[in-house]
Amino acid sequence: MNQPPVVEWTEADEPRSARWRSENGTPPPRRIVIADDRTKADDAYRAACEGTALLWRGDFHNARQLLTALARRIDRRPRKAPPADVTQAFHVHRAAQNHRARILGMLLVPLDAALAVPLHRAPDVREACTRAYGPAEPATGETTAREAAGGTEATATAAEGTDPTASLVSLRELLGLIGANEWRRKGVEIPALGGDRIHPHYGVFSPARGEYVDLVAEAPLPGDELAFDIGTGTGVLASVLARRGIRRVVATDQDPRALACARENTERLGVAGQVEVVEADLFPAGRAPLIVCNPPWVPAKPTSPVEYAVYDPGNRMLYGFLNGLADHLTPDGEGWLILSDLAEHLGLRTHDELLDAFAKAGLTVLGRHDITPRHPRARDTSDPLHVARAAEVTSLWRLGTADRRTSRTL
Repeated sequence: MNQPPVVEWTEADEPRSARWRSENGTPPPRRIVIADDRTKADDAYRAACEGTALLWRGDFHNARQLLTALARRIDRRPRKAPPADVTQAFHVHRAAQNHRARILGMLLVPLDAALAVPLHRAPDVREACTRAYGPAEPATGETTAREAAGGTEATATAAEGTDPTASLVSLRELLGLIGANEWRRKGVEIPALGGDRIHPHYGVFSPARGEYVDLVAEAPLPGDELAFDIGTGTGVLASVLARRGIRRVVATDQDPRALACARENTERLGVAGQVEVVEADLFPAGRAPLIVCNPPWVPAKPTSPVEYAVYDPGNRMLYGFLNGLADHLTPDGEGWLILSDLAEHLGLRTHDELLDAFAKAGLTVLGRHDITPRHPRARDTSDPLHVARAAEVTSLWRLGTADRRTSRTL
């Protein structure tokens, strides 16, 4: 088993070390300085731009204010006009997003052995951290840092270095964990499920954009015996198919978080008796008269686990689904590919390339159902990718094997 990364720094003239936590695989910072309520935003911004992380030892609410101040300084940097070429504009936009994430990720906060934040006015983040990182590990020494400090909040911080299970995390990531935990608690209302809610786990893409769900809820079913849901995520499409009367749905995913999330949601929605959630890279064994897949729609590199639901390097999942579909469909079966054409408007994939992929996989187009996006970004004229987003259409492609004679040219 790989050992977790360790980050080292000097504090009060003493060497310290702790576990480094980063969900997107960001390496530990090479240099850390201590920051607190006296730290000025300009100084913090300068240090972050130079690659120096700031370990916060002050009031938690003030740390959040500092993070906001850093974001303002990033946003007010002089911006060049977006490139006329939309593909170049996309890459410039991604680079700017990565730069922003890197700078904001330089503000760090400590976690103790119980996955609590030992700072003044810090919220209780133990549930959010446990759901993202797993259960807290017991202290390996005779006493924890808090016990060694006499049980007081203020001195527990100073003694944190005595606890080898303590860790550091960027405040930006921690706030993301807190927000994700709220999504999981409250859930996302799904009209196609009669207003019932899907509760996404941390790291599993939320079905907040409901266009693709509506397509699956409304397309005519080829039968009601069996369906495969490839890359199920939260299990929302498998649940919709079950509610529509499909007697058995096999939902696959290879992400342990997604598998746990889908099982919890199908149980909560009362369709667990119809939906079997299995671990698989794309297809389960056997054939089905209906196979549904909503792959990531942008062929680019993700920078965090949840982005794998949007970004598909080299079209791996898209082409993997298409190339394996004919071998898993029954003779008169249908494969439903739900795919946004945003990549086409960004110049990252052409329409003809998609149709050519169908043909090379031995598939024919039986029909197509389209829907336009309802999310706010489609109307945000300040977005550098607004032209592409405003033109976006999400389609449900009904695909069959090439020997079927009901092919259409689209």
